[in-house]
This record gives sequence, C-alpha cells and structure tokens, in this order.
Amino acid sequence: MNLKSKFEDQADRRNAQAGEASGVGGEVSDAELEQVLAHFRQSVHAWSDAELTRPRLATAARPSMMRGWRVAAGWALGCALAVCGVSGGLYEHQRQTDLAKVRAAQQAEQQKQLAAQKAQEEEDLLARVDSDIAREVPSAMEPLAQLMDADESK
Repeated sequence: MNLKSKFEDQADRRNAQAGEASGVGGEVSDAELEQVLAHFRQSVHAWSDAELTRPRLATAARPSMMRGWRVAAGWALGCALAVCGVSGGLYEHQRQTDLAKVRAAQQAEQQKQLAAQKAQEEEDLLARVDSDIAREVPSAMEPLAQLMDADESK
C-alpha cells in the first residue's frame, strides 16, 4: 500500500464519521454543492455591496492638518536658522570692526608716546648744547679762567 492511498483511506473514513455524526449520508451530490457555493457567493457579493454603499466618516482632515503643522514648523525652524546665521555673521563683523578700532587706537597711542619720548630726547639734547654754547670758557679751560678772574679782581 502506497502513501497516497493510505491518506485517501484516512480521509474517506473521516468523512464517513462526520456524515454519520451529523445524520447526513457520506455522499454529497454535485448539484447540492453547486447550490451551496452559489448561495455563499451571493451572500459575499451582497455583503461587499452593502459595505461599499454604507456612509463613512471622513477622517482625512486630521492627517492633512498634522502635515500642515509639520510644514509650518519646518518653515519656522528654517527661518529661525537663517536669522541666527545672518545675525551671527553681523555680530562677528561688528566685533572685528571694534577690534580693529581698538588696535588702531593702541597703535596711535604707542606712536604718540614714541613721538613724545623722541621730542623729550631732542629737547634734552638742545638744552645740553645750549648750556655748552652759553659757557664763556670751555670746561677744560675753566680752572685757568678762575685764576684769571681772581687776578682781575685784585
């Protein structure tokens, strides 16, 4: 006995047992089967037609509303990012300008101090030259000039 015939025998026995339990004979005619399938098909078509024609609530407004908020939030964040970028650039430019002004003022102050120091040195040099020129006798001959002053007073 092959495996296929063994399974067929088991299936036949189950069908016979099911028919005996339900009180129906083991054989079902093709006409009855066709009638049952046609009835089932008609009930499925009737149910699907009823489902297609029944009124439904529209729920598409909420997802599109959420999409609108997402788009608006995206635009708002994008604009905020652009404003921050531009204001950061302007702040950096202003800071660089202020630093340049401070550096220029420091350089001007240093140049002013150097000019004042140079002027003081020149003034000291001129004062020394004036004191050297204003002497009647050079410093090497000063002891002789004192002797002569002492002789003239006598």
